[in-house]
Amino acid sequence: MGGSRVTSIIFVALIHVAVGYLLISGLAISAVKEIAERVTAVNVEEPEEPPEPEEEPPPPEEIVEPPPTVPPPPIPQLNQNNTVEREQDPDPQPRPEPDPEPRPTATATPEPAPPSLARGATTRNERRWAGRIQENYPSRALREEVEGTVGVSVVVTARGRATNCQVTASSGSTILDRAACRGMERYARFNPALDAAGNETSGRYNTRITYRLN
Repeated sequence: MGGSRVTSIIFVALIHVAVGYLLISGLAISAVKEIAERVTAVNVEEPEEPPEPEEEPPPPEEIVEPPPTVPPPPIPQLNQNNTVEREQDPDPQPRPEPDPEPRPTATATPEPAPPSLARGATTRNERRWAGRIQENYPSRALREEVEGTVGVSVVVTARGRATNCQVTASSGSTILDRAACRGMERYARFNPALDAAGNETSGRYNTRITYRLN
């Protein structure tokens, strides 16, 4: 009884060990399969490679045309007299013949210029102011009984007055010369000079004044 019981216990133990091994190995295999399924279920997407750039076509080659060939000028030929013979133009152009009659050309006639209205200064009431000049005989010339004729030149303003008197011909007496200029600038009256447009302007007037004792 003792030996068979031990054998039975050993056998039962072996059975438990085998069952346990089978259980453990089966669980391990299922776990490995599950892990493998998970690993295989993951899809690894690889990044797409960028497309390669298209190569640009090479630029067209420029065709360089050769320069036009110019024929050399003809060499002049010498005749027996060692003179250059000129080639005659095969088709000379005829010279234009002059017109037999000259054609009249229209010319613009300039308009005539308006007549000029310019004139010199003229005296106004000359006898009156000339008499007043002679009446103002210098007292010293009267005492010394000096006589003479004085030539004077005055500038006539646009208002008809005499100014800037100058002696052009002396009487020989400075007293009479000065008296003549003073009298002209004080008493003389004029019609003023006119320019080409008829406007009053300044001018010059020449005259002679004579001093005589009665």
